[in-house]
Parts: sequence; C-alpha cells; structure tokens
Amino acid sequence: MFNTLFAALRTRTADVFESLTSLSDQSELIDDKKFLIPAFVVLASAFFFFASLSMDLNSQIILSVVVVLFALMIRRIASPITRMVLIFLSIVLSSRYLYWRITETFNEGMAIDYAFGFGLLVAELYAFIVLIFGYIQTIWPLKRLPTPLPIDSSSWPTVDIFIPSYNEPLEVVKPTILAAMAIDWPADKIKVYVLDDGRRADFREYCETVGVVHVTRPNNFHAKAGNINAALENTSGEYVAIFDCDHIPTRSFLQVVMGWFSGYPKLAMIQTPHHFFSPDPFEKNLKTFKKVPNEGELFYGLIQDGNDFWNASFFCGSCAVIRRTHLLEVGGIAVETVTEDAHTALKLHRKGYDTAYLAVPQAAGLATESLSGHVGQRIRWARGMAQIFRTDNPLLGKGLSFGQRICYVNAMMHFFYGLPRIIFLTAPIAYLVFGAHVIYASAIEIATYAIPFLILANTANSHIQGNYRHSFWNEVYETVLAWYILRPTLYALVNPKAGGFNVTAKGGLIEKTYFDLKISGPYIFILLMNLAGLTFGIWRLFTESGDEFLTTVINMFWTGYNVLLLGASVLVARESIQRREHPRGQLDIDVSIQTPDERAYKAKVLDFSMGGLGLEVEHQGRLQKDQSLFIVMPLNERKFVLPVRVASANGNRLGLQFDNLSIEQEKNLVNATFARADVWVDSWAVASRKLSLSSLWSIVQIGAFGNIYLLRKLPRWIWIGLKQRVFSILRIRVKDA
Repeated sequence: MFNTLFAALRTRTADVFESLTSLSDQSELIDDKKFLIPAFVVLASAFFFFASLSMDLNSQIILSVVVVLFALMIRRIASPITRMVLIFLSIVLSSRYLYWRITETFNEGMAIDYAFGFGLLVAELYAFIVLIFGYIQTIWPLKRLPTPLPIDSSSWPTVDIFIPSYNEPLEVVKPTILAAMAIDWPADKIKVYVLDDGRRADFREYCETVGVVHVTRPNNFHAKAGNINAALENTSGEYVAIFDCDHIPTRSFLQVVMGWFSGYPKLAMIQTPHHFFSPDPFEKNLKTFKKVPNEGELFYGLIQDGNDFWNASFFCGSCAVIRRTHLLEVGGIAVETVTEDAHTALKLHRKGYDTAYLAVPQAAGLATESLSGHVGQRIRWARGMAQIFRTDNPLLGKGLSFGQRICYVNAMMHFFYGLPRIIFLTAPIAYLVFGAHVIYASAIEIATYAIPFLILANTANSHIQGNYRHSFWNEVYETVLAWYILRPTLYALVNPKAGGFNVTAKGGLIEKTYFDLKISGPYIFILLMNLAGLTFGIWRLFTESGDEFLTTVINMFWTGYNVLLLGASVLVARESIQRREHPRGQLDIDVSIQTPDERAYKAKVLDFSMGGLGLEVEHQGRLQKDQSLFIVMPLNERKFVLPVRVASANGNRLGLQFDNLSIEQEKNLVNATFARADVWVDSWAVASRKLSLSSLWSIVQIGAFGNIYLLRKLPRWIWIGLKQRVFSILRIRVKDA
C-alpha cells in the first residue's frame, strides 16, 4: 500500500513539475541571467534563515525525515524543476548541519578534541563551498547544438590545424595526421601543421611524404604553449584548430563546430569533448570500461555544459577551434602557468570575449595507460590550477561576470581536495585510537544532522550527474590522487612559478601484470592506519557503554567505508597487461572478406585499430589462422580493399591483422574508421545510470577484493623489503671492510 501511494504521489508531482517546466522559456534564461543575482541573494537569505532556525532534536528529526522522503520521491522525475528543488533541499540540510557544527560542537572538550575537530571542520567547510559552487555551476546545462554553416562554401573561413608533439612515437601521431588531412573542408581553406618540438627526422620525412607541413623551432621554451605560439607567428589561417597528437578528429569536425562563429564576432573559442577510446587506469585495472563513467566524463558531459550557460566554457588544450585575432589579442596561448589552456580561456573572458561548448564528440584519443602516468598528468593539472588561483585569481580583477567567477573558482578549488580528502580518511581514527571527539556531540545528534545532509547531497548529485558520474565513485578517484596533488597545490600557492610542464606518455605497452607498490604506498599506509583503527574500535565496543558505544559504532562505520575506498585505490595500482600496440575502438559496419580465389564472406566489424579488425563472419568455417585475405570496406559512395592476415579464429569471430599497408591504404582505413562522423557518438556516455545503493555495492565489492588482495600480498612485500634492506646493509659493511 505504501509503495502504491508513493508511486501515485511521484506521478502527480511529475505532472506538476512538467507544467512548471513548460512555463519557463529556456532561451530567456540563456539570454538574460540578470535575474539570477537577486535570486541568489534571496535564496542565500532563505538558507541562512533555515540554517539558523532554532529547533529541538525531535523537530530536527521530523524536518530531516520529511525532506529526505520528499527528495527520494521526486529524484527520478526528469525535469529542471526537480534539479532546482533537490539543490534547494540539499543546501538547506547542508547549511543546518554546518551551522550546528560551528555553533554547537565546539563548546567544550579537551585540547585534543579541538585540534582534531578543527581539522575536520576545515575539510567540511571546503566540501560545503565546493558543493554550493558546483550546484551553481551546473544549475542549467545549456545543451548547445551545432548550427549550420552558410550554403556557399566559398564564404567559409580559412583554418589551420595544429598538431603539437614532443616525444610521442610516430605510430601514435600518424592517425591524427591522416584524419586531419581528411577533414571535410574546402582544400584551399585548410592547412595541416605538425608542430614537432622533438625535431625528429622520421616525423619530417613522414610529413613530407603525406603532404603536411612539418614545423620546428630552435628551443622548447614554454613547452606546448610555446610550441603553438611559435607556430602562430608563421601561419595565417583565420581560425586555429588544435588537436593533441593522439586525438584523432572526424571528417565532420569543422562542419559541426564552425557554424557558431558565423555572425558571432565576440565568440573566441569553441570546445568539444575529449573522448577516449582506450580505457584509463581506473577502467582497465578495475574492469569498469564502459560500465562506469570514467573520471573525465563528468567534466565533458555536464560541467562544461553548465559552464556554457554562464559563458564560461574552458579551453581544454585539444579538440577546439580558436579565432586567431582574439587569441593574438591576449598574447597567444598563456605561458605563465602549466595549465595553459584554462588560463588562456580566462584571459579571453577577461577581455570580454565569449566561448562555447558543443557536447558532440568529434575526436577521440588515448587515455593514460598506467596509474603513474595518470597521477603525473593530474599533478600538472592541479599545480596549474593552483598557479592560476594564486597569480590570476578569477575572484579578483575586472572583466568577469558573477557566473564566470564561480565556474573558474570552483574548477580551481576542486584541485585542493588533497588535504580535505586525507582528513576525511583519517578523522575517525582520532576517536577510535585516541578517544578524541572530532565532533563534540552525542551520537544521536551527529546522526540526526549528518546522515540526512549526506543523503540529500548524494541524491541531488546523483540526479544532476546522471550517466556522467555514478554515486561514490568521485571518492574513489579523489582517494587515489589526494596524496599526490596535496603538495603541488599547496606549494604552488606559496611559489606559483615552481614546477615545469610534463608531457603525458601515450601509446605504451604493459607486458605483464604488476603491482605499483611505489605509487600505492601512501594509501596502503593510510589503509593500515584505518585497519588499526577498526581493531581499536572492536576493543572499544567491549569497554564503552551508552553514548560512547554509539559513537564508537558511528566511527567504525565511517572507518569501514574508508577501508573500502582505500581497498579500491589499492586495486587501481594493480596494473593489468596491455600488449596491444594499437588500442581498439568499437564500430558496427558491414564489410566483406575475399579470399585470393575470390570467394566472399559477409561480415560485421566489431572493433578496429590501425593494426587490425575484429569481425563476426556469417557462415565462417573455412578461414584459418595465418591465412591471407582481403577486406572490402565502405567509404562514402565507394569501397576500398585492404590486405589482411587472420591473426585469430574462434568460431565466427575473426581477428585480422593488416599486412603492410601503403600510405594511401592507411588514409582510406582512417577515413573509414577513426574519421567517420558517427563513430564516437554511440560510445559517448554509454554507462547506464545507477541507483546510489547499486553504485555503493559495486564499490563495496571492489574495495573488499582490494583489501583481500593487499592482505595476501603484504607479507610477501614486507619480507622482500626486509631482505633487500639486510642485503643492502651487508653490502655496505663488506665495502667498508
């Protein structure tokens, strides 16, 4: 009966929200945001009123239960009104929790309580600010669509394609070069430049062979930013399209993007998503590829769309087009920080220019292969954002709107999560081990204020983020990276000029499974601390009573959750084998196979790479491993033939390897696969939405497995470490003797 009533109420509420949504015209919201400033003032006043409203414990319980039940009832109603209501309710409970923490949990206690409690409060204040700014940033995703170009292509502008490279292998860069050459644009209005900061002979020869311009400079000042700026001095296209050397554009890239520049002289830059067709270390090592959204999908799927509403879309260094005149007006690509892309966008916005974001994947690249490479990339991003925060703070100075300031500040504050995350991972240990009350209140009070606030924040974010981020996964990502971004971000605040640009390696192989003990060391140590805390907690369960017993239970649940997060982090450091030299993308097209004696077989492509194809063949029975064949692939209105060899045969499944392709054949292959206009659209944000409890259960399983793996391996690592240490001491003594 309750379920029936709940469903009926949800249906009626959905009807009401749909009516409210139909009353609001989105274009008016987009064109005039001035109404939002007074609205935020009114809401802030309401939040302060609700936060400071005096209530006894029973009233707080009733308020929390009513708000949580209402939020759970409406969370599945797809409507902007739902999003705003959930945000409002989340901020109400968050504000009440924080007001209670500040005013009622520091009234008494010992010095150790104040010390640990203050640290936790700082972390909570940080989380609260980021939560509020995040809500503002994503309050109304713009969902901009492509706009058509003029019918007369002779009026289309000239575009220079820049492909900067430093130390990447030529095999990684080849598909990007060939795809850039295939972009559908008038031939006299497009030119491809490979900006080779490695000054390599094989790159020069290849560029000359295929017919693109190979550009070098005498030094490597300012890394990628300096490389692009040097090229700007010697090129003349009205627009510049920039692709990282492993980001392969589709043929339709410019036709999808360039329409917005027509008749919009203030538009300086259009950014498209960074889509990756290979798994990152989280997806590869946790086996979650295409099942759980990767770390970047939230930014490119939701946050950039939210930024676009505020005219605050960031330049992300690749898969973007910039108007040359506006870029030169701000001095080219920013060189003052190592996050040159976001800093360049900030400079453009300060000049009064606009930017845009199109959430249509029109290029795809390689994700970082190893956890160490991934961590190094994030360290650079974090350091760069901290440098901008220190030297060109968006809260200060002229030229930015309210929304732009919030979007930039939130992006920068995000990378300061290192210290708060470590505090959250260790705070309950303070009570379990030392008896410190980090929140000086009764267990029932803590539960009454904290649990509803956490449920509402999770519910609101789950509704807003949808397919782009599953609940609780953000905490896994932050746990892995927290230790490593802590020092660079804090140090950049003190010395913003410290640290250089590091290139993220792509296209590497991992020959065998191994555990990266060095990079996982910090969170193994924190995990052992939490396990020790659980041990002390078990002892406290037998020695404490009353409220202290309940406090012990709460802290043990908190510690247990941290143990699961840390266990998942440990598992990410278990590097899986990656023996494929050419990562594969997925594709669903019909082809045919021909044998040298002209027998033909119909087949469907399952996946592809520059090295080969995976096929499902109809009525396959005669094709054998190592057999030489020809694959006939469609390309627009024509077909082309490629020589292949059967690398594997398993029933109707064939793995084909390309056999000595010519440059012309490689061009055709890229055109028919990587450069297809539709190739990446179906693989964009394919992970299905998950309920919070389902997502939590996934993390419980992964975290438990990670802890089991660690407990099995730890004795062996300790023994090997001790043995190495003993041998080292013996060698020193022998040398001294």
